[in-house]
Order: sequence, then C-alpha cells, then structure tokens
Amino acid sequence: MEQKFLAVMQDEGPVTIVTINAHPASVVNTWMSYVKIDEEDNCLDIPAAGMHSIEADFTQDNTVLLAVGSKKVEGTAGLGAGFHLLGEGEFIAEGPDFAQMKERFPWVRKVLRVHIKKIEQKI
Repeated sequence: MEQKFLAVMQDEGPVTIVTINAHPASVVNTWMSYVKIDEEDNCLDIPAAGMHSIEADFTQDNTVLLAVGSKKVEGTAGLGAGFHLLGEGEFIAEGPDFAQMKERFPWVRKVLRVHIKKIEQKI
C-alpha cells in the first residue's frame, strides 16, 4: 500500500463507504481509527454495528468505494491528501479476525472486510 495513504489513515477522520452499483447508492460512514489495515492481504477490516444497507446491496454486487482524507498529509497541491479505494466487500461474523474486532469494539455486529483492488489519490 502507498505510504501516503497509510499516513492519511493515521489521522482521525471519516471513512465514507459507498456501494457504487446500488440504485440508489447506499452510503455509510465510520472513523479511520476503527479501520484495521492488513497490508499483507491488501484488505481493510471495518467494524459494523449497522451497515445493513451495504450488506443488503452485497447480495447483488459487492463492489464498494471508500473515500478517506486528511488535511495534515501533503497532497498533490499542498497540505491535504485524499484517496478513493475501490474494492470488493464481504461481511464476516466469526473467526479470529471477528473475535479480535469484537474485543476491541463490543458493539460490533459483523466486520466489513474490503479487499482492495485499486487505491487512487484524488487530492
């Protein structure tokens, strides 16, 4: 994963999650500090308390777009960097990754795992 993207994820800010093929699109938000980055598997694990609309959309198409940004990281034209991540999502409700997330966030219902296909810097 690109170092600038990882630097952005160290800041606290919103992560916007969008199902890009739903009509209308479903949109939910979480915080960057909640996201677990797995560089080896090129995926993100995100705790889900709700996210029912995203989960329902995955029955038809599990393509998902995420947007993140930070005003503190150097971007393409000064301070402020932002990224779009395109990937495929799945919800997991068991196993060691789920248990680890449940321990950290007792309110978690499932974990949204996003397998990243493309990371693109926008600003």
